[in-house]
Amino acid sequence: MQLPACLRACRLIPPQPRAAGYAAACLAPPHPFLPLISSLARHVAALRAAAGRLLACGCGGNIARPRRAKTWRRDAGRRSVLRWAIFQYGEFLMGREAEEEVCLKISGELASRGEERGSGGARGRDSEMAGGLAGGGAAPGRAELYEGRITGYFILACIVGSFGGSLFGYDLGVSSGVTSMDDFLKKFFPDVYHRKQAHLHETDYCKYDNQVLTLFTSSLYFAGLVSTFGASYVTKRRGRRASIMVGATSFFLGGAVNAAAVNIAMLIVGRVLLGVGIGFGNQAVPLYLSEIAPYRIRGAVNQLFQLTTCLGILVADIINYFTDRLHPWGWRLSLGLAMGPATAIFVGALFLPETPNSLVERGHLEEARRVLEKVRGTHKVDAEFDDLKEASEAARAVKGTFRNLLAARNRPQLIIGALGIPAFQQLSGMNSILFYSPVIFQSLGFGSSAALYSSIITGSMLVVGALISMVTVDRLGRRFLFIEAGVQMISSMVVVAVILALKFGHSEELSKGVSTVLVVAICLFVVAYGWSWGPLGWLVPSELFPLEMRSAGQSVVVCVNLFWTAAVAQCFLAALCHLRWGVFVLFASLIVVMSIFVILLLPETKQVPIEEVWMLFDRHWYWKRVVRKDPKYQGNLHQQQEMARA
Repeated sequence: MQLPACLRACRLIPPQPRAAGYAAACLAPPHPFLPLISSLARHVAALRAAAGRLLACGCGGNIARPRRAKTWRRDAGRRSVLRWAIFQYGEFLMGREAEEEVCLKISGELASRGEERGSGGARGRDSEMAGGLAGGGAAPGRAELYEGRITGYFILACIVGSFGGSLFGYDLGVSSGVTSMDDFLKKFFPDVYHRKQAHLHETDYCKYDNQVLTLFTSSLYFAGLVSTFGASYVTKRRGRRASIMVGATSFFLGGAVNAAAVNIAMLIVGRVLLGVGIGFGNQAVPLYLSEIAPYRIRGAVNQLFQLTTCLGILVADIINYFTDRLHPWGWRLSLGLAMGPATAIFVGALFLPETPNSLVERGHLEEARRVLEKVRGTHKVDAEFDDLKEASEAARAVKGTFRNLLAARNRPQLIIGALGIPAFQQLSGMNSILFYSPVIFQSLGFGSSAALYSSIITGSMLVVGALISMVTVDRLGRRFLFIEAGVQMISSMVVVAVILALKFGHSEELSKGVSTVLVVAICLFVVAYGWSWGPLGWLVPSELFPLEMRSAGQSVVVCVNLFWTAAVAQCFLAALCHLRWGVFVLFASLIVVMSIFVILLLPETKQVPIEEVWMLFDRHWYWKRVVRKDPKYQGNLHQQQEMARA
């Protein structure tokens, strides 16, 4: 968009007619200095007033922001720091949505929101604002009519959601540390303990090669895979809050059983209960946050869930570092502390309202409106409530969604979003490092405490990567982060493999310098994953599916992800034993395949309205040959072209 149009829209230069402003904003090429102007407007205090209008109109026309938004900004000093930070962060991530809506006015998209696209009703697009799994995308036609403010209920929902993410992350981190503790191994896996103490170089790679030990880790994810089907039913029929409470209860019981375990059977039962809790929590908590959050900061809230997962891993690594010194019951404390976040989630859920979306979906319209008014802090919720009802009606009209995933028009989304990216996310080898980082470092000659300390470093790098991704994903694009991280991850794995092949297992211990290089290489691998395949492995699939396929597609994504998570966890230690340093060459080779997959098949979705992502495949060099074979796709494309000409 042209710089004069941007300044005119923000009332910094004289206005021109509204229609001309829309045309200039949507059809003109980007001005080279616009990013600099936007950056200055956001960060320089002298331009704060201009930045407010800039975010309100999205540089595209004289669309006035409701005065309540300026009140939030003006009252930031009197309100809590948390409310102000949440709103500002949401503005930063979601500031382009008003611009997208202006462009939709030109294309005629808003005029067609009540018409059907393909086998499902595209009128349900309004549900993307009213509450969906994907955060982001263009604003619906009535979004500018929505009123409300950040309330205490929303802040409480953020806290509960944060505990949900940290709960999942805590389990990822705690299991890796416990499986390397001597007291834990002596009690349940004495053979592994004796091999660990042997210090024979020829068996270093195989110290932890025990299928029952790996079953301790992977059983959770197999249980989570199965429980997602029941969780989906409970979430839809009984509500999001009920599913959250079921998940918290199951996770609490799992932590208690594991902490009190006296044999391997109790350990596995506890892990299964933990898996059921994670299956229910991962199904319900992100959906709850998406539906309860104000429109402008929905994407920020979804990113917060991913960040707290990484923080949970880091906290677990720190706890393992200290409990390893508590003999002989330190491992029980590590496993038992999982009851803490589970208790917090359950107690918090008691005070949470059910989401208006769920109440409307189940026919409780009066209660839904009452809850919506309470959550938004205003009685003026007519526009949003109408969108909720329309979205619910459109969702009921969609039939045969899983069967339609196989249609030619949805083939790119199926292959890229539902099958490719979730599988590659696990085959990158990152979760193997998360599961077994202390085990890996001990196998490479580090002591027990040094191994746990090194895992803290890798956990910190994962958090850093997640923060970098939040800042750069909408600036640099998805493809850039995937490809750059691919190069960095491949280089790191090759360095690790070469060092181990030359220096390790030849009747000599690794020197301190070589060990440091290994830790640095693994950290570079982890931080690259943290800003690419980690968060984007969930974000990109949610962007690719059209609305009528999104629920079914997301279910397939979760199932594929959990399946490969469990499979990699079960097989990694055996692969490390038999392939030795070659396992890192294997991961490097898989990352090469992943990067080629992204380069050839994934279109860039940065700054593309979520309702229009499906049209990218019509311009893709390969996918256009697939999707154009579908008669319904041809009809949809012709309809879009006619509306654009109109």
